[in-house]
Amino acid sequence: MDIAEAYTARTEAGKLTADPAQEALLPELERIRAELSVPVKKGLFRKPPEPVRGLYLWGGVGRGKSMLMDLLAEAVKADGVAPVERQHFHAFMQWVHGRMNAARKEGVDDAIRPVADELAERTRLLAFDEMQITDIADAMIVGRLFQRLFEAGVTVVTTSNRPPDDLYKDGLQRQRFVPFIELLKERLEVIELASAKDHRQGRLSGTRRYFTPADAEAQAAIEKVWQDLTGGEGRPEVLRVHGRDVEIPAFHNGIARAGFHDLCSKALGAADYLALAAAARVLILENIPRLSSENFNQARRFVTLIDALYEARVQLICSAAAPPDMLYMEGEGAFEFERTASRLVEMQSDDWGALERDPG
Repeated sequence: MDIAEAYTARTEAGKLTADPAQEALLPELERIRAELSVPVKKGLFRKPPEPVRGLYLWGGVGRGKSMLMDLLAEAVKADGVAPVERQHFHAFMQWVHGRMNAARKEGVDDAIRPVADELAERTRLLAFDEMQITDIADAMIVGRLFQRLFEAGVTVVTTSNRPPDDLYKDGLQRQRFVPFIELLKERLEVIELASAKDHRQGRLSGTRRYFTPADAEAQAAIEKVWQDLTGGEGRPEVLRVHGRDVEIPAFHNGIARAGFHDLCSKALGAADYLALAAAARVLILENIPRLSSENFNQARRFVTLIDALYEARVQLICSAAAPPDMLYMEGEGAFEFERTASRLVEMQSDDWGALERDPG
């Protein structure tokens, strides 16, 4: 089954809503699938094949980038010719760092080489979701890693909410990162998915966003939202922020799910919440307690988290012990919390997140 047939089958089954901008991309996806369906001749002295030209697909929130990439990955897997590896970019970089650390312990001089070789040995199509660079260590690694993968014949397809030239924007030593941007533009077709419709926004239309009290009924309602958005396919995710790991208990295609204590009882700060806001389009946050001077540090982190989500126009679905204006009633910071309460109310509206967020 080619890509267009697979897309039509999903729309006819009611799993997708046909979108002209998505349909315009199907021939490009089919090109990649068809070229990867040709077996590669192997031999001891053969040079690695030239990789099939890949794709860098970028665009706004909820336009269907991840869905289209998954459609391609599934079709290539079904052909049974080219091995496929599909990962969220943050999880991939976490794996890379782990494998590089293991290689260094074995005394190798260049820890990137064995990692790239391991990947090239097991895959021909490497599919990434949500490519973004927020960590200086990642910025210094990806250029050399991808160059070696391309040389080994690996095809890369990735999604991002920003064009290549905006990757790692304003980052430290960004001039050292620019060659990687040029490499991406040389090796991948860069295409914007410029759909006028936010499909994820439509799926949340009419959905209750704020559940109180945080009881069993609220938990069941939130679970239903999670299942609707992800099919229950979330798994733990680790974001690297300035060399540190920020753990998200469940993540799938830009939908994050965590408890209040996962994000606000740990020593996290603005940079961590900004990284989460950049990675997630929707955050499901459970069990927000009443806040006061007794849990002031958690309250302060919660305020910072909401500010980051608000500025990035991330959609928030949450359960809490009380309505927004009753969450923080007394103690230091209660007056300042009024702005956070106001934002929590605003973020419950159906049109929240419908506006495009700044890709820079």
